[in-house]
Amino acid sequence: MFHVVRYRPLRLITQNGLSSMCLKLMLSRPVAFAQIWKSWFSSHSLVGNKNIILMGPPGAGKTTVGRIVGQKLDCPVIDIDDHVLETTWNMSVAEKLQEVGNEQFLEEEGKALLKLSASGSVISLTGSNPMHAVGMQHMKKNGIVVYLDVPTTVIMSRLKSMKVDRIVGHSSGISLKDILQLRKQFYKRWYDIRVLCGGDIAAEVIAEKVLDAVERYQNSELETFISTRSSRSGRSMEKDSRKYFSDVVTEGLAPDGGLFVPERGLPKFTAEEWQSLIEATYIERALVILERCIPPADIPASKLAEIIGTAYGENFTCSKIAPVRHLAGNQFLLELFHGPTASFKDFALQMVPRIFAHCIPRSCNYLVLVATSGDTGSAVLDGFSRLHNTDKQRIAVINFFPEDGVSPIQKSHMIGCQKENAWSVGVKSDFDFCQTAIKQIFTNSDYTGFLTVEYGTALAAANSINWARLLPQIVYHASAYLDLVHQNIIPFGSPVDVCIPTGNFGNILGALYAKMMGIPVRKCICASNENNVLTDFVRTGVYDLRGRKLISTFSPAVDILKSSNLERYLHLIANEDGQLVTQLYNQLENQGHFQLRKDLLEKLQQDLMAGWCSEEDCLAAIHSVYTTTGYILDTHTAVAKVVADRLQDRTCPIIISSTAHYSKFAPAILRALRIEEINQNPLSQIHLLSSYSPLPPVHWGLLGTLKKPGNEDHQVCAAEMNMLMSHIETLIQNHFM
Repeated sequence: MFHVVRYRPLRLITQNGLSSMCLKLMLSRPVAFAQIWKSWFSSHSLVGNKNIILMGPPGAGKTTVGRIVGQKLDCPVIDIDDHVLETTWNMSVAEKLQEVGNEQFLEEEGKALLKLSASGSVISLTGSNPMHAVGMQHMKKNGIVVYLDVPTTVIMSRLKSMKVDRIVGHSSGISLKDILQLRKQFYKRWYDIRVLCGGDIAAEVIAEKVLDAVERYQNSELETFISTRSSRSGRSMEKDSRKYFSDVVTEGLAPDGGLFVPERGLPKFTAEEWQSLIEATYIERALVILERCIPPADIPASKLAEIIGTAYGENFTCSKIAPVRHLAGNQFLLELFHGPTASFKDFALQMVPRIFAHCIPRSCNYLVLVATSGDTGSAVLDGFSRLHNTDKQRIAVINFFPEDGVSPIQKSHMIGCQKENAWSVGVKSDFDFCQTAIKQIFTNSDYTGFLTVEYGTALAAANSINWARLLPQIVYHASAYLDLVHQNIIPFGSPVDVCIPTGNFGNILGALYAKMMGIPVRKCICASNENNVLTDFVRTGVYDLRGRKLISTFSPAVDILKSSNLERYLHLIANEDGQLVTQLYNQLENQGHFQLRKDLLEKLQQDLMAGWCSEEDCLAAIHSVYTTTGYILDTHTAVAKVVADRLQDRTCPIIISSTAHYSKFAPAILRALRIEEINQNPLSQIHLLSSYSPLPPVHWGLLGTLKKPGNEDHQVCAAEMNMLMSHIETLIQNHFM
């Protein structure tokens, strides 16, 4: 067996790795080798006794990068090909492959790996090592596996230039590209850290990225979260009250009433890293982006891959998950309605319940509270109802919605999505009351403490105030841009505008975050309906609720006056000045308005433009688009289309977020199409729409839910805090006790 410890005798280690004398001593007298090694004690390893294990396809640069990393850490470098396999076999790897064939070669290679015992070293695996499960399990016991993720097209080009036309597993009838694609499933099984490697990145740069990634992996305690209302001086005094990703997922709202944001900001991707994702699938892009946003100590890469794969696997009706469709001219639609409940909320709420179940402690039950203006309700109910049965026994959700403030189909959908751990409660008020009530419940420590002591149940939030809700929204905005590049609409680096129907500011904040992370978004256009408080704010810097009453419109998901996630954006442009944010929101709460300083308004207007759309213009846009293209916009997308038409300058593409399927708003759509006789039954309305053979087709998931019996059975609650708390307590007793 090979024994390598982390001490580095300079005469035994060369720039090319282990010398032949060193290897002979390792093989023949491992104990003596270890004693000599220790006598030259020098410990500068980033990972102590752990090994850094470089993994990737042939041609990824593992050997070269491994040497550079070893030099920087002043630690041993082991190349499996040169230092283990050829030393063990006394022949070259190519000769061995020719002698025994593919299957036996993998077995022999795995056996050789099992004989290696190393510590504090940099180890460069072969491209085929990850295909031997037992060997990789042995390596992972004392190592951090770093996956050098190089696009397949780049690897093909490199192998061609190296005149390599055959790798392990390659045979007649199977192309080299297919083998490389097949191997990815094995790489994804084993890695702890992924490092994106583009086509022309120097090995020295990749080595630095490896070291940075390992340091992040080892120091996840640095990835903490703060409240948008915390002062800088308060942060330094409150180190013991740090919040980590798992904490903010379970707690939702900060104790001071603010929203959680990462203290060190979001990760930045280089242009080369983004370009390496152009050929990737949506699920692959999501995994790469979210790995950088979620600390591996909270969710390891393998678990995150499982969560994303399950969330976006069979639950979406389109294999592209979030396809981009050309509408007309320079306008493109980002279709975000292919999930099980036909709205953009599915992107977060097919993931968040699984993230939540992974992060919460097993010793407590959790009740998730949600307020919705329409689409969130059915999405959150569906997402939490898909958890494993063991998780459903300890996690339940209550969805509060304005009883008379959502469309009939939305209401039937929310009620139809109720399951044994998921309930809907209609409130005799508007969305702003529901959202404010939930915030007040979370900050009522006497009440939350009572629930914990009396029932062993903690409260959590799944609204867009929860940080985990925002992360999947970053993904689809980034993916939309990459799709335009992939379709040769634009070269990478050319700007785009985005136009998003906006209520609670979460969706558009995802686009702003994608811009911060390196996606070339020029302007984010905020589209409002007649509840146009955000339009006025973006144009003037004055957020004014005085004298405003919420108006019920054809686009209920943006019938919102208090946009919660705006607070996160203000905290960002104010350079994390929590005292200023606190001052602004205290003034909004007490006086009904606030005004930004001139310098902050100028910053805001560098990112944002805003406009609003009347009810008449919304319906006219639906009719016009259908008449000219055969495509039916939903009412929210129509709002964005109207605003985009008014504000775009047509110098670059504009991506309009299509946030819901038109089937959810059938009465308004039928009216827009000028169909006069409308049956009041939601199912009949959808069947009538389907008879027009529209694009896109009627949503199957929505149809299935509406066909369920009992779609009117739900609880209704008066708009009083005590009544809401009473409903919460009753449902806890019924489910958990």
